[in-house]
Amino acid sequence: QVQLVESGGGLVQAGGSLRLSCAASGNIFSINVMGWYRQAPGNERELVATISSGGGTNYADSVKGRFTISRDNARNTVYLQMNSLKSEDTAVYYCKLLILRPPSPSYWGQGTQVTVSS
Repeated sequence: QVQLVESGGGLVQAGGSLRLSCAASGNIFSINVMGWYRQAPGNERELVATISSGGGTNYADSVKGRFTISRDNARNTVYLQMNSLKSEDTAVYYCKLLILRPPSPSYWGQGTQVTVSS
C-alpha cells in the first residue's frame, strides 16, 4: 500500500513564498515520477511540475521561473518551492506518484490548500 502525505500549505500574501512537501511511503519502485498538480474551484486539475527519479523536471508555463520542484530519493519525498506567489496560484495542491513499471499505477495525496491573498 502506497501513501502520500502532503504538508506546507497555508495562507500567504501575494509576492510571498511557501514550500510544499510530499512524503511517499510503502512499496515504491525506485524508477518513478513525482509531481504536483493543482485544482482551483470550478477548474480542472492541472499540472504544476513533475520530477523524475533521474532528476528531469517539467513545469507548467504559468509557474516557470517562480516555482522549483526537487526531490530526495532516499526519503521518497518531493518538494515544491513556490516564490512570487500570485492570487491565481490559489488552489488545492495535490502530490502524485507515477510508478514507471507495468502496470504503471499512480497514486495521489489528499491535497493541501494554498491561498494567496492580494
